[in-house]
Amino acid sequence: MTMGDASVTESVSCDALIDGRLGDHRRSAHPTSVHGWVERGSELPNSGTHFGFVLAGSARLACSSGEFSVHQGMYFAAPGAVSVTGGRGLIVTRHEFGGVFHLGGPIEGAGRLQYIDGCSDSLLIPPTAWGDPCLNLLYVPPHTKQTEHTHPSLRVGVIASGEGICRTPQRDHPLRPGVVFQLPADHRHCFHTSTSPLTIVAFHPDSDFGPTDDNHPMLNRTVIPPARD
Repeated sequence: MTMGDASVTESVSCDALIDGRLGDHRRSAHPTSVHGWVERGSELPNSGTHFGFVLAGSARLACSSGEFSVHQGMYFAAPGAVSVTGGRGLIVTRHEFGGVFHLGGPIEGAGRLQYIDGCSDSLLIPPTAWGDPCLNLLYVPPHTKQTEHTHPSLRVGVIASGEGICRTPQRDHPLRPGVVFQLPADHRHCFHTSTSPLTIVAFHPDSDFGPTDDNHPMLNRTVIPPARD
């Protein structure tokens, strides 16, 4: 399958990580674009917040928060202009969104939360507020045949380790480390594995989860004693 460049990617794409633009979803409900970098690096403008994952090697991240060494398995979110050099990895830009700088990792071997069909998931970068984008770790154990399902918005992921397939009504897409997939909203799909597990870092451009003005830890854990007579 081919990837979009100047238009919205409307079909499923699964291709190897390369330098440069991998997908353009800026005309979607949640404007997003997808880039890869391989050694020589990538420079992205101040157009939103950039969510990145280092697939291999060591890289140097430069952004408004400073300069940082990021290594294999680490991830970040950086608002504004960014520059990444060295190593190789994936950057997904959520345009028109002012996020919070975040640096973490390396990823763990499995998720901490239960997901469908014995899979597991961790929120690597959770929504700062309800509805914000998020970055996730999805773990698919060996010998898994996921139930076919859809998502209400775009999903972009990169295979961090393992092998398997992404099954869609059109075809089976082989998955291996470094493959980047882009699933349009509401597109039916499922992940299958045989003897190898799959570890996937996946970007969601929105969420139905996160703190709100009347439901967040600071407020919920603030106890005001009754007034004294």
